[in-house]
Amino acid sequence: MTRVRRGYIARRRRTKIRLFASSFRGAHSRLTRTITQQKIRALVSAHRDRGRQKINFRRLWITRINAIIRERGVSNSYSRLIHNLYKRQLLLNRKILGQIAISNRNFLYMISKEIIK
Repeated sequence: MTRVRRGYIARRRRTKIRLFASSFRGAHSRLTRTITQQKIRALVSAHRDRGRQKINFRRLWITRINAIIRERGVSNSYSRLIHNLYKRQLLLNRKILGQIAISNRNFLYMISKEIIK
């Protein structure tokens, strides 16, 4: 009986997984079972951290806005400013306000004074 060469499909799948884990250290980049576990773990972490990143950036913007407001004595608090923005129906989100707080503090001061009036 002739010899049958098998498993090119399995080898192709394992090669694809190894390419994903090529930057991992030690057995995490060499052993197939360990690579599979680490790939699952890496993808779970990436998925979780994409959500965390949104939360962290929002916290950063809020902190920046609040710091400028309190420094200038513009308003009592961040929440008052946001409340007044909504009452006036100004469509400025926290990201834009955070960028204004960094680049042009006087402009944020002018916006808040206009809202209060």
